[in-house]
Amino acid sequence: MKIKLLSIIFLFIFLSKAIAHSEHYKDVNILEYELFRNNKSIGYHNYTFTRDNSILNVKSSIDFKIIKLGVELYKYKGTTEEEFKDNQLIKFISNTNQNKKIKKTEIIFDKKKNNLVISGSENQLTSPKEYPVGTWWDHEIIQAKAQISAVSGRIIHQKVTFLGKEEIILYEKKYNSLRFNLSSTDESLPKNKKLNIDVWYDEKTKLWLKATFDKSGYWEYRLKKNN
Repeated sequence: MKIKLLSIIFLFIFLSKAIAHSEHYKDVNILEYELFRNNKSIGYHNYTFTRDNSILNVKSSIDFKIIKLGVELYKYKGTTEEEFKDNQLIKFISNTNQNKKIKKTEIIFDKKKNNLVISGSENQLTSPKEYPVGTWWDHEIIQAKAQISAVSGRIIHQKVTFLGKEEIILYEKKYNSLRFNLSSTDESLPKNKKLNIDVWYDEKTKLWLKATFDKSGYWEYRLKKNN
């Protein structure tokens, strides 16, 4: 009971300090992650942050390959661009080449209707303005009832579980982190559509440190560089 109570306290403190995300990232210019599959480095996912008065622009690029016995089995490349004004997402664009299958998603904030308009590779729909895009760098995602897929634009309703406080080491650097699990609440989804991912955020800075999930192998993102 004591451990459970402490976990609730840590979660409450983290969430209470995680309201204005722009403030937490005001000094962040780059985030660079190395991507592993079955503990083998296969690529990267990097973010760059720029600011212009009240506008925060976040661009990312991802590139990885799965090679076995010298044969390229799978190749993935993609870019995203997010634009925020006064902490509200106002524009998002992603372009993905998934093993030569091209996907594009665009999201625009409709100020009159006060919602997000999603034009995705799978559907056209609207979303409450509070739902974040699943690009992981923004800790706001652990407060949301749902997230929007960066690749397809579909809405993924989620349950967030606080798993505890952990000390982790990445590239010889030690972090005090808080670990969360995000999982789909829709049990009718096929297994390949269900969300089930563990994410670690730095307890003090709120930076995304790490993520792991199982999907045709064990995948892991590790923060390699930030400034």
